[in-house]
Amino acid sequence: MFNPFHEKPMLLGEAIMDWKTIYPKAYDKNEADPYTKVRIILMNGIKVASALFSHQFHRHCTDNELRRDLAFGRRIDQLQQKRINWLSPVGETPLETTIGYEHVAVDLTAWLAQNEPDFYVKETLDLALLEDFDHLYRYANLMDLDKNIPAQKLVKEYVEIYPGRPTIAHHRHPSDTVRGYINFKNADIRTKLNILTITAAEQQTMNFYMNIGPTYYNDLGRQLYQEIAMVEEVHVTQYGALIDPNCTWLEMHLLHKFNECYLYYSFYQDERDPHIKSIWEMHLAQEIAQLHRAADLLAQHENKHWQQVVGDGSFPKLLQFHDTKDYVRKVLAETVENTGDKEIVKNVNDLPENHTFFWYQDTVNHDVNTVPSHIVIEQCQLRKGKDYRYEDKPNPIESLRNRTTDNVKLGREKQRQLAGAGV
Repeated sequence: MFNPFHEKPMLLGEAIMDWKTIYPKAYDKNEADPYTKVRIILMNGIKVASALFSHQFHRHCTDNELRRDLAFGRRIDQLQQKRINWLSPVGETPLETTIGYEHVAVDLTAWLAQNEPDFYVKETLDLALLEDFDHLYRYANLMDLDKNIPAQKLVKEYVEIYPGRPTIAHHRHPSDTVRGYINFKNADIRTKLNILTITAAEQQTMNFYMNIGPTYYNDLGRQLYQEIAMVEEVHVTQYGALIDPNCTWLEMHLLHKFNECYLYYSFYQDERDPHIKSIWEMHLAQEIAQLHRAADLLAQHENKHWQQVVGDGSFPKLLQFHDTKDYVRKVLAETVENTGDKEIVKNVNDLPENHTFFWYQDTVNHDVNTVPSHIVIEQCQLRKGKDYRYEDKPNPIESLRNRTTDNVKLGREKQRQLAGAGV
């Protein structure tokens, strides 16, 4: 398996790119493979997370020479981020990009969950998976309602679009979003990389919605973005809570660099578009140089070897996007009524009547008819006779199969729900 520590690094100065290089040829939104778009969106989020982490490190560091090292590496990260994010073409609307964001959330979360050795982390991934899946359904209905464009045109046959755990049920009390952290000293390298990857992806989505949401051209769309942006706050808190707070800044810096190398290499292996494949290859070489520098800084400032953080340095199984439809159906059938109870995931039916979940639900959603995620579906049903879906077979949850009524009780009120036929 590939080991970036065995590679000879380029000089960091060679990673500085000129304007012609960082302004790339954009993909064709009608012809690009959906997974090419997914890789671009995810890698943009990874680079943003890396830059934001570096800024926070910079602000909590008293050594100006170390801060200069961070600033140089951060400039490379920012150049990469601009190049990647500008692959999105002129004419791709924010809502079309949003469908891509939710496609990332579904297939990335499902892949990570299927390849996660720590059950506690997998359980956290599964909890949010059904929620991002439902967000895809809500945004797809907004697109059908406002633009008469089927979201299937964008995601093709790669992912189904139908209700998951209803978005109205995603709003949990802040206390119930704080999971326990994972001990990174004993954790599998896959667990460390999975946590960093999903936290960065969800953080990017949260930031995107909270910034692009107010620019939507009508009130209903603005309201939907606002509601789902608040769910992304829940997800980022859940995932961020898994990161070991005992790690030092320099250990986390090394982990960020290692994860970026891992993802660039994974994407290079799978990319079909030769132009974008060359970008992954070039950025991988730049990131390997950053990784080696991060290892030097760890040794210099903390007298630690990189192996204490990432083991032998060999990459685990590479991240490969593919159809996760069956896994999503399985998780939906088995856990649709799950929610948070402080550090634990529980079925909503097992919560006491005075639980914080019900208090928060009663406070935020006390008037169901004002909840944007519900209104979007209701409006689509009223105008078109039924909601928008793309499904290969019936929903595994019988109460979610009705296309003329939006379910606003499942997952938020006590009612034992059994999966119907067609799981």
